[in-house]
Amino acid sequence: MTEVIGKIVLVGYDKFRVLVHSTIKGGSVNLEGTVYYFGNIGGYLKTKNAVGEKVVCEISAIFDSDQYNDKKAFDVDGKRELVLKPIGTISRDGGFSLGVGVFPSIYTDVEIVTHIDMESVLGLCKEKEESKKRVHEYFYLGESKNLINYPIYISINNFFNIHSAVLGNSGSGKSNTVSHILQDILKKESNAAVGSRVIVFDVNGEYGNAFPEWAVNKDISVKCFKPVSGEESEPGCVPFGMPHFLMTLDEWCSFLLATDATQRPFWDKVLQECYRFYKMGDANDNYSPLMANYLKAKIFEIVNSITSQAESDTVNITAASSVLSKIREVVRGNSVIYSVCQLHGVEQVLTDLINSCGIDYGSNKGRVKDCLESLVNQINQEDYLYVINTRFKEGEFFDSSFLRIAAELVLLEEDARGNRRVREYTATMLTRLDYFLQNPDCRFMREPLKGDKSIEGYMNYFWSGDEGQSKSQVVIIDVSELGPDTLEVLTSVVTRLMFSERKKLKNEERRSKPIHLVLDEAHRYIKKNAGYYLRENIFEKVAREGRKYSFYLLVSSQRPSELSETVLSQCGNFLVHRIQNEIDMRFVCSVLPFFSEDLTSKVKQAMPGDALIFGNCVPLPLYLKVHRAYPEPDSENCHIPTEWFGEKNYHYLDKDVDGLI
Repeated sequence: MTEVIGKIVLVGYDKFRVLVHSTIKGGSVNLEGTVYYFGNIGGYLKTKNAVGEKVVCEISAIFDSDQYNDKKAFDVDGKRELVLKPIGTISRDGGFSLGVGVFPSIYTDVEIVTHIDMESVLGLCKEKEESKKRVHEYFYLGESKNLINYPIYISINNFFNIHSAVLGNSGSGKSNTVSHILQDILKKESNAAVGSRVIVFDVNGEYGNAFPEWAVNKDISVKCFKPVSGEESEPGCVPFGMPHFLMTLDEWCSFLLATDATQRPFWDKVLQECYRFYKMGDANDNYSPLMANYLKAKIFEIVNSITSQAESDTVNITAASSVLSKIREVVRGNSVIYSVCQLHGVEQVLTDLINSCGIDYGSNKGRVKDCLESLVNQINQEDYLYVINTRFKEGEFFDSSFLRIAAELVLLEEDARGNRRVREYTATMLTRLDYFLQNPDCRFMREPLKGDKSIEGYMNYFWSGDEGQSKSQVVIIDVSELGPDTLEVLTSVVTRLMFSERKKLKNEERRSKPIHLVLDEAHRYIKKNAGYYLRENIFEKVAREGRKYSFYLLVSSQRPSELSETVLSQCGNFLVHRIQNEIDMRFVCSVLPFFSEDLTSKVKQAMPGDALIFGNCVPLPLYLKVHRAYPEPDSENCHIPTEWFGEKNYHYLDKDVDGLI
């Protein structure tokens, strides 16, 4: 049968009108044993212009131009017509480009778009023989719904060398799409030696089911992490740790919900004091005498500040005695610190000062002043300045058990300076600190796993720990049980650490072993600025700069309107499943200026698993059915009748269906 199915009877800039030959029955034709369907909305047809180029068009409407009457209604010989929308042009040398330069003339033949034409459209025709040799450079995505039953293969390089997004309502097929893409790539035998690295933030705890050991290449390393609160992790999961000492000041403030005005500078002081206390108790360090000297200087400053205020001796000395007692409680609250303070005379200084805080008939008679003068002579000013100038560096280990002691010391220091409301201002933050120190849910943040106390050790633990590791690796972090604040901090810390390591690379190293970050339910932790806890959104920074360091994002979200516009606008490829929410659809349209009304209609009416793909990886928007992942992620819906009545009770009622009404 011929490829020609009709002729153009009207030519416009945005549409062609085609009269289908009366000899063409139905909506399909058979060409050399292959069935091509043209009677469906969204199908492809082609025509030619005056210079011999093929103009590829999409069917946007089908109708019968015969007027309705009793004799001709539904006549198979009626005048069937199609409305086509021009999409792009296949040049005489086989190259495809969007848009039409030279339009076809009236009465030009309209033909079926064949598989060979689609190879030209997708850029496979010129490289057909070569691409067969390089099959590992493509992954199978699904079957086209424009050209029914035509398999769609996507270039791995074009899809993964830029940030991409998978968008759609809940249940539209996002998890299946992400799982299938990764599975199809990882199952390739040639992938094992390449060294690809994929991290998945699994917000719903469903991706572990899609990557069991038997389902992927045996040479692929798949590790499933999960933050645990108890002593043992779940079967198949490795205990996950996000060490507190690797958190920046911004990330601490985010987790503690600290404000900028008062609580942020307060917490900066706490971190410094905590680090000093940790160094003080480190048996392998000579820091203890320096820290003891530092504490003596702090005690002098606090007591001197209180006694220098323009109040009576009764008020000042009573306040000093109270503060000194609290400092002694802080010191004695930790056995390591207490032993150091005893060894280097800090405990004796506290005892002498407390004993000097007596009041006789409203006067201290200079006893505290004399004790302070004696204390000054014990302080080495150079050692004190050395400790002050030795600041905690982000990423350097410290023991989190000293945080509460450090916070109390800073509170006492602020009280002594007259900042009487500091406890009130920091109450919420300190409650969050107690939550961090005492709640089992935060155990994965408090304890360094396997004794690792450096970022290098943490990275080694994260990427399997095999020296010279060259395997491709998939790391799934199951964060399904974390609260929104902890989730935001964890994803940000891990992303920042990985990106920081990539930024250290130079020249060719930047392009080796790329990292791809799969952000499941991204709207929960990549929010717009107004709803973001952190001062700097690390994902926005990666979206802007990550490509230069081979660090890429694959964003998956059901609420694009809640996503950071910066992150979404930097994505070069989009897989859009069904979106019916008008706010989300308007947001997608605003970020993507070329998103036409026709594409919007397709997205709104998409079936589960159907998706529209466009961007750098395809020459034109393609509507397709994504192949089902195997094994599937654990995202299947509950079947209510089975849960309510059980499978054994399934049967048809012995009565007419009408009787149920």
